[in-house]
Amino acid sequence: MKVCVVGAGAIGGYMAVRIAAAGHEVSVVARGPHLAAIKAHGMKLIEGDQETISADLIATDKINELSSQDLVLMALKAHQIESIVADLTSVMGTETIMVTLQNGIPWWYFQNFSGPYAGRPVRAVDPRGKLFDGIDPDCLIGCIAYPAATIVEPGVIRHIEGNRFPVGELGGQESERVRRVSALLEEAGFKSRILDDIRSEIWLKLWGNLTFNPISALTHSTLEDICRFPLTRELSANMMTEAQAIGERLGAHFRVPMEKRIAGAEAVGPHKTSMLQDVEQGKPLEIEGMLGAVIELAALTKIEVPTLKALYACVSLLDQTVQTGRVKIKGIQHR
Repeated sequence: MKVCVVGAGAIGGYMAVRIAAAGHEVSVVARGPHLAAIKAHGMKLIEGDQETISADLIATDKINELSSQDLVLMALKAHQIESIVADLTSVMGTETIMVTLQNGIPWWYFQNFSGPYAGRPVRAVDPRGKLFDGIDPDCLIGCIAYPAATIVEPGVIRHIEGNRFPVGELGGQESERVRRVSALLEEAGFKSRILDDIRSEIWLKLWGNLTFNPISALTHSTLEDICRFPLTRELSANMMTEAQAIGERLGAHFRVPMEKRIAGAEAVGPHKTSMLQDVEQGKPLEIEGMLGAVIELAALTKIEVPTLKALYACVSLLDQTVQTGRVKIKGIQHR
């Protein structure tokens, strides 16, 4: 298959190297020093003591330089997608499948949705409706990225933990194309279960993201730290309780108990969340999909979420402070 990874960061890069190693033609969209390193040396993936280098990736920072693909893995963060929607026509043919990998509530949440809010945009992640209007929901397959990975230097990805990428059609059916996507990911060495309720799995992953990401960004602490410190463990549980009420009001089912979800995060160990990594690198924070959209859905379903609102306010101010350059935060080395 011809596969394009749009946003070859930590997770996108991890997938790109594995899929290329399985024998598929892979192109990656990246930028800056990361792109320069990929063009010069290929992309290296470090998994424990094993290193894999994909030297023949097609690498560019301009999507419209690429031709039509069989599969597009949309690995950009939610707030980065709007700016490239118009350029997607070059890679999206009539049969192209787009797999979405964003953390949090996706822009398509109410598209191909069975429920009272069907066809409603999610303004927190798509304020001008450009994704809702510009990307055909019938080409989409949802995917939840569970692995933890990090870019250790330009062109080099280190896999930390996990290899699960469950997938599902927005409408819940087990189609031939979702079986193809699952088979491709399995061939690349991932676990890729086909789900008949992708939105419930989104909430399960989001349950952790909307708690641990902002707490880690504000406290400069790892998953292990947050879960082992009694006050932040309690804060996490309070946030998760509020989120669960929203998800269940929208028809989602939480198949894992809350304490087990927290214990799973603790087991990852001294890992910096993606939001903390972005703070340390001075990048914009992925707040709206993880918290802003959840608060929007809370208002929609008339559920009070004071704890989520408090964390949203604090992490939004942190993002503004970092982006305006009023503070420079140096990365802390965790043992």
